[in-house]
Amino acid sequence: MTPSTEKVAVVTGASRGIGRAIALRLAQDGILVVVHYGHDAQAAGETVRSIEGSGGRAFAVQADLGSPDGVPALFEVVDRGLRELLGGPGFDILVNNAGISRGGTMEETTEAAFDELVAVNVRAPFFIIKEALSRLRDGGRIINISSATSLFAYPEELAYSMTKGAVNVLTRALAKQLGPRGITVNSVAPGIIDTEFHGGWLADPEAREFAASVAALGRVGQPEDVADVVAFLASPGARWITGMVVDASGGSLLG
Repeated sequence: MTPSTEKVAVVTGASRGIGRAIALRLAQDGILVVVHYGHDAQAAGETVRSIEGSGGRAFAVQADLGSPDGVPALFEVVDRGLRELLGGPGFDILVNNAGISRGGTMEETTEAAFDELVAVNVRAPFFIIKEALSRLRDGGRIINISSATSLFAYPEELAYSMTKGAVNVLTRALAKQLGPRGITVNSVAPGIIDTEFHGGWLADPEAREFAASVAALGRVGQPEDVADVVAFLASPGARWITGMVVDASGGSLLG
């Protein structure tokens, strides 16, 4: 079978929240989406069904990215699925969205929580990209989901913010390394987004009012706000943008 030229995106953490919105948005552009999930098979299935229900193509893969075996397990299933559907394991877009938050100051952060944050938010994206480089086609896209907390001092989530700062450094270095292949590498830094990631905090009216007041645009961000930015960076129109951290926080804490 001759490998297909259909565009393919691998999106980690795509069963819910921002990742799900990204998967749905990329599918709108005719991209076959590999929907990675960690534990919620039902939610991942719903994402796939939503894409297929709109005429798109997708399949789900499970891997625990907090485990040392998570990245090899991810690509074993990704490669198999792409060979079956398209005749080869190559893809065009990698979105490193999967991440966890363990809020807390330095005094409140345990070693176990710190290690878990680093494993999922730093180690996993690093080695996912390392494995992806032989599969990612020239002219492709790597988009890392960072956080606006990496752009200003936020000691209340210090360890989490540190991991996202590491993602930004990874982005800049890889942009220089992969430029000769025409591969762009960018980070997207959301602010407060209305997802389960915030653990119900936004359900409190006062908290929601505060979250809206933080953004210059005066509302709480939605997953689709971030997904549209990712879709642009994945598009041909963003071919001259690389090594950037794109603030997608609605102008949070501008002063």
